[in-house]
Amino acid sequence: MAAAKKLKFTVNDKAGEVSALLLRPDNAKALYVFAHGAGAGMTHRFMEAAAEKLAARGVATMRYQFPYTEKGIKRPDSEATLTATVRAAVAAAEKHAGDLPLFAGGKSMGGRMTSLAAAKEPLAGVRGLIFFGFPLHAAGKPSADRAKHLEAVALPLLFLQGSRDSLADLKLLKPLAARLQRAELFFVEGGDHSFHMLKSSGRSDEEVLDEVAAKTAGWIDSLVH
Repeated sequence: MAAAKKLKFTVNDKAGEVSALLLRPDNAKALYVFAHGAGAGMTHRFMEAAAEKLAARGVATMRYQFPYTEKGIKRPDSEATLTATVRAAVAAAEKHAGDLPLFAGGKSMGGRMTSLAAAKEPLAGVRGLIFFGFPLHAAGKPSADRAKHLEAVALPLLFLQGSRDSLADLKLLKPLAARLQRAELFFVEGGDHSFHMLKSSGRSDEEVLDEVAAKTAGWIDSLVH
């Protein structure tokens, strides 16, 4: 597989410029604008593995940094800066997409910030949002408050969640997805917030990520054909 292409784009005058990685297979059918989670940047092994699995199924990805990770800071930026970065990333991706349909979302916080940005104002050209572990609430504090804005998102939504995810109580997530129009919930039985599997499951993390990538590619297919 070809190496990811290094890119740069500007968020705004205050936040400055951030880096991105575009991985586009020859048979690409869509481009997914892929935001990272709160604790690790775009080069984290999960992000890289997911991008490679998606590329193997014809889904190009553009991973990108938020300003705080670009600067090597651990504390995430303000919500305003994070959502501005999402919007700038989508605009940058559109320039590289050519005729590829756009999708957006991300891992944990990155997915939630993408949905917050879309709830405030439509993301130009984006056909659907894909969440790799939506952080519905803080660990041990079940609540659906973080998802109230999703009702304002007028796009198809795909939730990819592990059944052991401590940030998404299934008793809250299932009815939430059922209420939302055009939302689909895909569970990885035994997976945690990053789809990590216990040895007792008999399944490897790689096998599960393959399954998640296959589901994502199939869902995208259903919207672009």
